[in-house]
Amino acid sequence: MTRALPPLNALRAFEAAARHLSFKLAADELNVTPAAVSHHVKALEEALGVDLFHRMTRALRLTDAGRAALPALTEGFNKLAEGVDQMRTFRESGLLTVSVSPSFGSMWLVPKLDRFRSRHPDIEIRIDGTDRLVDVAGGEVDVAIRYGPGGYKGLQVDYLFSQLNTPVCSPALMEGDNPLSRPEDLRHHTLLHIDWSDAQASWRMWLLAAGLHDIDATRGFHFTQESMAIEAALDGQGVALVGDRLVAGHLAAGRLVSPFKPDLNTPLNFCYYLLSGRDRLVRPKVAAFRDWLMEEAREQRPDAGADAG
Repeated sequence: MTRALPPLNALRAFEAAARHLSFKLAADELNVTPAAVSHHVKALEEALGVDLFHRMTRALRLTDAGRAALPALTEGFNKLAEGVDQMRTFRESGLLTVSVSPSFGSMWLVPKLDRFRSRHPDIEIRIDGTDRLVDVAGGEVDVAIRYGPGGYKGLQVDYLFSQLNTPVCSPALMEGDNPLSRPEDLRHHTLLHIDWSDAQASWRMWLLAAGLHDIDATRGFHFTQESMAIEAALDGQGVALVGDRLVAGHLAAGRLVSPFKPDLNTPLNFCYYLLSGRDRLVRPKVAAFRDWLMEEAREQRPDAGADAG
């Protein structure tokens, strides 16, 4: 049987007064009057049948009973505060914040959000379009989608998919004075570069893999965002080297074409991952988004349904 405890207010008043050895300072901390603290402590002593303080003219001194009880009570109230903080972190709002790079967000995620909304109309989505580091574990955002090598410590990491590096261009470049039909024809066209952190994604590496050593791999336009390079390709300004998943919609619609044989496409070292705080996976809105995104990602994989790490 659980032992009956004295009133919590009385225990709190004693603990604060014992730490400060002052009814006044305890009262300031608890936002009550010194008389109220004194009353609570006196009631606690009467209920327990033991003195907790030696009351002197201008000071308080703990009795042996008070001194013995203080550490456990202080630890207990600290644990209570931690428990309340934990409960507050589970306070649900309908707003789910997703951190994602601007290009991936606009080109892959946003076009699919209607499907999430139809399944979960009560969950509002806020897209934080950024590549900067965010504190997912600390709750700065609910989830983050990142392109990288994996190995994100202290988080739930879910593999979404990998990509193939593929040249793409407007169908207009397949015609004209210098039509694109073979990799050698790239010498007549502008190269559209993306400043990837993955060196394997560069035009230099692709041209070397294709056996082309006499084409300047640095010429052309350079972009910090994939979406800018893809827009330039859509406008017919050149040939972009991009991950195939980002342009799948444009390729399917015929707005872009992949001018060379598929066997020239090269796998990229980095992959897309969903990052979540492990303690937040029990939240309905996070679990719902994770389940939906994993389903969408599986449909994008060449080996649909297979898992990777």
